[in-house]
Amino acid sequence: MNPILARNWRRILPFGLIWFVLGFFFMANDYFALGDNPVASGAIDPTFSVLVFALLAIFSLGLLIGIFETLYVNKLFRNFSFIRTILSKFVLYSMLFTLMVGFSYPIAAALELDTDLKSPLVWFKFRQFWQSDALYGTAIQLLFSLTISLIYAEIRDNLGDSVLLNIFTGKYHKPIQEERIFMFVDMKDSTTIAEKLGHVSYFTFLQQYYNDMAEPIVKHRGEVYQYIGDEIVISWPKAKGIAYNNAVNCFFAMQKAMNKRDTFYINTYGVVPKFKAALHMGMVTTGELGALKKEIVFTGDVLNTTARIQDLCNNLKSKLLVSEHLRMALKEETKIEFVPKGAVELKGKHEIVNLYAVHKKIPYS
Repeated sequence: MNPILARNWRRILPFGLIWFVLGFFFMANDYFALGDNPVASGAIDPTFSVLVFALLAIFSLGLLIGIFETLYVNKLFRNFSFIRTILSKFVLYSMLFTLMVGFSYPIAAALELDTDLKSPLVWFKFRQFWQSDALYGTAIQLLFSLTISLIYAEIRDNLGDSVLLNIFTGKYHKPIQEERIFMFVDMKDSTTIAEKLGHVSYFTFLQQYYNDMAEPIVKHRGEVYQYIGDEIVISWPKAKGIAYNNAVNCFFAMQKAMNKRDTFYINTYGVVPKFKAALHMGMVTTGELGALKKEIVFTGDVLNTTARIQDLCNNLKSKLLVSEHLRMALKEETKIEFVPKGAVELKGKHEIVNLYAVHKKIPYS
């Protein structure tokens, strides 16, 4: 599956699961609370067929909200204030809930009454619903489920998909050792750009820069470990970074993304961001760390070494430097050229590292 589609699906599916689980508990509570008593006016008797349909409808509604949140809403409201975003989402989802209830209630009523949708009994019951206490109960349940799923979305966006999944599954609850690839990407002349733009404009410039970098990183299965000022630290498990030379091709894909946006940056900010990067591979210890806030943290010499290699990009007149250790693990590719830069003693370290500059033989496509 396309990495971007796979990522979107992983981000959307939890919405459906959250709504399904909450819907199940709400319906179970209503079922046992009802007992042998007759259903209230406008409410639907929770027969087996009604319950199955209701759970499918709730799961579908959760997926629909996930699609909106993941693909459209955040982009649409990106520049809104917090209050304006909340109000806009309230209006949007109120309309969505009204449409969903208007679509699903008559079907559920037909299943309960064992009749078809054309029956006058179905539509009489439907009219009763809009004037009954059942409407308020449904609205409260929908609002609660929406709140929980939006809280999940905020946590996911702040921690990152992979970090949130690893915390839930407990993968790194106990530290483990693993081999990973790291890329340190540093913007060129960032201090000069910041002085030219001013603090606020530079911040929006950085945000746009990170947004434009996101798709190439996802497409090449990278994980953003940290944003450090104007620097991005990207990581891959060894197998994912080596497959299809993802770690190297990610750099060229980011270059291509920037080149496509150069007119926008010139017109908006008067400058196009350029960057340099270094790639290295090594063992790290990975685990959850923190007392007041939990994070998945990598520790190991590979991070310091990668940073030191990246510092040499200007001296070696290279946009991308790769260590020999990683170079030997990468696959030969006709479109990529590795140019030896010799053995270098890294600053603050006693080890000698053989480095390669990496170039595209033909324009990236």
